[in-house]
Amino acid sequence: MTHPKMTYFPDQDVIHLAITDEDEAGSMALSPDITAELNADGDLIGIEILKASAFLRDVILERYPRNG
Repeated sequence: MTHPKMTYFPDQDVIHLAITDEDEAGSMALSPDITAELNADGDLIGIEILKASAFLRDVILERYPRNG
């Protein structure tokens, strides 16, 4: 894989970002809804975001607060 690949699963409201196409050997919870996927060396190879719609809304509103 030459570029990261992002996939959205609307039926589960999950975003998966694959950074490489290596096999996942482990994972680490970064928060209740965000998991880092790791290869055998412990390097980051992907990220899974549950409740993706709410996560993206919150990130956008934090970055671009409403005026008024």
